[in-house]
Amino acid sequence: MQGESGSNDSADVRAALSRLRRASGLPVAFGGLLAGTGRYRINELSGTASAALRGLHIHHGNGLGGKAAAQSRPFAVADYHSSPAISHEYDAAVGAEGLRSVLAVPVIVRRRVRGVLYGALRRPLRLGDRPLTAAMEAARELEQALLLQDEAARLLSVARQPTAADPAMWEEVREAHGALRALAQRIADPVLRREMLAACGRLAAASSGRSGGADGARETPALAPREVDVLACVASGATNAEAAQRLGLRPETVKGYLASSMRKLGAHSRMQAVIAARRAGLLP
Repeated sequence: MQGESGSNDSADVRAALSRLRRASGLPVAFGGLLAGTGRYRINELSGTASAALRGLHIHHGNGLGGKAAAQSRPFAVADYHSSPAISHEYDAAVGAEGLRSVLAVPVIVRRRVRGVLYGALRRPLRLGDRPLTAAMEAARELEQALLLQDEAARLLSVARQPTAADPAMWEEVREAHGALRALAQRIADPVLRREMLAACGRLAAASSGRSGGADGARETPALAPREVDVLACVASGATNAEAAQRLGLRPETVKGYLASSMRKLGAHSRMQAVIAARRAGLLP
């Protein structure tokens, strides 16, 4: 993703590299995302002794990372400089950092390689399963973060022109809104979680404006975030048990949140609560 999401992407890559180093025991990690057709820019470094790798453009198929991207699977070499398994366009930068044993894992979102993560040692050593597994897990978490950002961007693009969206599209937005709120609660990164919830709020506000907005001056009921989460699930047709499973709560807890939101909204049924929440701009 480019433009205004760039800083978010950088934070996500930094978090992935931190997880990779912590779980793998490798002292050096670096990586970056797609920067144009067939190339990836190394823009985040962790544990490096120099800036030799920063800004390096990895082309599809070239070097260890380019090979991982081209074949959509991880690769590792025990000694980067002498390995016959890869091409050596980037030996100067890798050598300047003093790296020898290196692994590379592609970051794949919707079957498209969006970036590459690396882990490395400064001595030649055959890497075992632990560092490779850790790198793959870090890549999977980064993939989920990028996927959530993509989905939020897609929904917001619809919300910017609500009058052009047909009713079927708004139903899709409503279903995705509930899914995004549920997923946001499972995101460890507090910054990304706040951004996801803010995006959900903008979607709800856009839908409320589309509905006419005659009662826009009416005070919005102060629902707790979890009460909105439960109502979003109810709006998609979920039972209390299904909502509990999506949100990682107990059915009794969901029932309590639902009862509380109904009371605040002055509703006497689940669907009355959903309708009232939509009118108040709390749900799309």
